[in-house]
Amino acid sequence: MSTDLLGRRAAAARRWRRVAGVLVLSLIAAVFLVPLLWAVSASLKTLDKVVTFPPSLWVDDPQWGNYPAALSKLPFARFMLNSFVIASLATLGQVLSAALVGYAFARMPWRGREGWFLVLLATMMLPSQVVMIPHYLLYKELGWIGTYKPLIVPSWLGGGAFSIFLFRQTFKAMPKEFEEAARLDGCTEIQIWWRIYLPNAKAVIATAATLGFIGHWKDFIHPLIYLSDFETFPISVGLQMYQTLEGSWTNYLMAASLVATLPLVVLFAVCQRFLVKGMLLSGSKG
Repeated sequence: MSTDLLGRRAAAARRWRRVAGVLVLSLIAAVFLVPLLWAVSASLKTLDKVVTFPPSLWVDDPQWGNYPAALSKLPFARFMLNSFVIASLATLGQVLSAALVGYAFARMPWRGREGWFLVLLATMMLPSQVVMIPHYLLYKELGWIGTYKPLIVPSWLGGGAFSIFLFRQTFKAMPKEFEEAARLDGCTEIQIWWRIYLPNAKAVIATAATLGFIGHWKDFIHPLIYLSDFETFPISVGLQMYQTLEGSWTNYLMAASLVATLPLVVLFAVCQRFLVKGMLLSGSKG
């Protein structure tokens, strides 16, 4: 069999594998898109058509008034502002503290560093429900119940194991010459971290900030536990009221949920390339 024939067969096999991969990924994407399409469809229907069985994605008479009606039923703008305040402050603390701890694990020699790093990674396997009661008792003793402090302050105390891991891997992969040149110039550890390492970790900063903001924006259980004043609720808790206040408003709930999700969609679209680059950089060196 000639070499040219073997080459053509190999190229054809590669093309078919790519086509098969695209088809499989398209099918998976379509499956994940169905709930979103149903939410959009339900947000444009009257309540009686939403609960019709079998369900349909087709909208024959779009009810565009569902959106302003949904946003006026409850103090939606207030809920969105509360979520933005909580997510922004918590994300800022998460990024700064995780970057600082990650630098200590990557660049500062101290006894037991690798062992404590393994312990840190092990905490990622610990369900948050296990420490929920101890945390509540602690915050109650501190007088923080009913305030935003339980939702913001912990993010300033380490930033979470995953964010620390991202920064540690990125800082560890950077050339040691950066640090040595800064020390020759008389920089302290904090100055090296702030002036040398952070500016060269923009992709990971964007990754940690994006993931952190999305996580804090979507958080439901912690605001539900620690907050009791209606005016302090974030949007994650506020959306629940569409199911409990004056009956079930499924069409209004879907409309409000789509509006509440819009900031996350915009954030992800803007930072998508940084997310991919940040993940690649964090895995470049162990």
